[in-house]
Amino acid sequence: MNYFLLLGISMLATTVGLYLVPFCKTAVLLTVMMCVFGTSIGILDTGGNVLILALWGDKGAPHMQALHFSFALGAFLAPLLAKLALGPTASAENCTEADFHHPALNRSSEADSEALFGVPNDMNLLWAYAVIGTYMFLVSVILFGLFFKNSSKQEKTRASAQTSRRAKYHNALLCLLFLFFFFYVGAEVTYGSYVFSFATTHAGMKESEAAGLNSIFWGTFAVCRGLAIFFATCLQPGTMIVLSNIGSLTSSLFLVLFDKKPICLWIATAVYGASMATTFPSGISWIEQYTTIHGKSAAFFVVGAALGEMAIPAVIGILQGKYPDLPVVLYTSLGASIATGVLFPVLYKLATSPLDHQRKENRKSEDQKALLSSSGLNEYEEENEEEDAEKWNEMDFEMIETDDTMRHSIIETSRSSSMEPTAEIYNQYPSNALVFESSPVNTGSHMKHLPETRTKGTNT
Repeated sequence: MNYFLLLGISMLATTVGLYLVPFCKTAVLLTVMMCVFGTSIGILDTGGNVLILALWGDKGAPHMQALHFSFALGAFLAPLLAKLALGPTASAENCTEADFHHPALNRSSEADSEALFGVPNDMNLLWAYAVIGTYMFLVSVILFGLFFKNSSKQEKTRASAQTSRRAKYHNALLCLLFLFFFFYVGAEVTYGSYVFSFATTHAGMKESEAAGLNSIFWGTFAVCRGLAIFFATCLQPGTMIVLSNIGSLTSSLFLVLFDKKPICLWIATAVYGASMATTFPSGISWIEQYTTIHGKSAAFFVVGAALGEMAIPAVIGILQGKYPDLPVVLYTSLGASIATGVLFPVLYKLATSPLDHQRKENRKSEDQKALLSSSGLNEYEEENEEEDAEKWNEMDFEMIETDDTMRHSIIETSRSSSMEPTAEIYNQYPSNALVFESSPVNTGSHMKHLPETRTKGTNT
């Protein structure tokens, strides 16, 4: 389904439930309305996480922290706002025994004819639910508007999600993450639910001090989730999980060791609330870096978180009632911190080991490609060198041929030029001899040589 449509329907169902709860007059109908709340909250918890992953992917860590910060802020402010809306309630000590019994006797005959719905006696209760229901209705209207606006973009998101990455141990990672969130959320809800009772019964605190201890847990929880929005821009989700595990393990250990010292309880509770703040959103952002999380995958580990939220507090409540002298709540926090501290390295190993193998294969393939490309270049260079050598050889042969022709032509021209002056000399010899003989410039050997030549000429 379209993310915005699904979330809009869940918010609209929540709105209807909030409007009807104050008018419920039977326990069965109230139970049905609470089931509607549980279903819509489950859809919101799963669909909100998947929507952020679909919009921003592994870059959505700050947005994921902001989503879960809004949950922490609502959990911290909702009881205060409800108390202001409901106002002071009447004390049970001001009521007499007749006030309890006479209305019951008068209504016993009318129980069968009582309607399922009715106007509540406390109008402050009605207005409190009506205001929150109206707020949820506005949120559903915005989601429906986004559905009609971005229906075409959703198809593109689905098309891109089909080609998303999938880890080699995808199912194993989801199962381990199921257990991780089971212990984490169970410990978070258990401590937040029972810290008041533990402080009053086991540590001997006053109710006001125990209420302050409860408030500081949820207060540091909400503040650190708000700060995590900014931390997520500069820290990796895995780093934040490691820091959270270290903080929760250290603080829960101090809670167990110094369970009856108020100062240690205050400090360790604050550190424990701060350490538990970023684990859940960081875990979702972390797993998205290695394998794409769709609706089914997110629903799987969110069910694990919901089971931890439901089962662990129920079991710990029973055990704490049977063994009031033991800090069972603190043992649960320490055990859950150890479990998450052990599970996360296993998760990290499963998520990164195929990537290391893939990186080695990629390096080998890159080296092979480099070798092939270098051998191809060498072959290309050798071919070019051979072609160049052939060209140079051809040019040399041409130069040799041209040199031979030029040499022959030069020899022939030199021969012809040497023969022509000789013939001219022999043809012009008598006249030249007369000229040389009569010339006064020619003296010495020339004068001697010429008469000998002439004499030989006359004798022949």
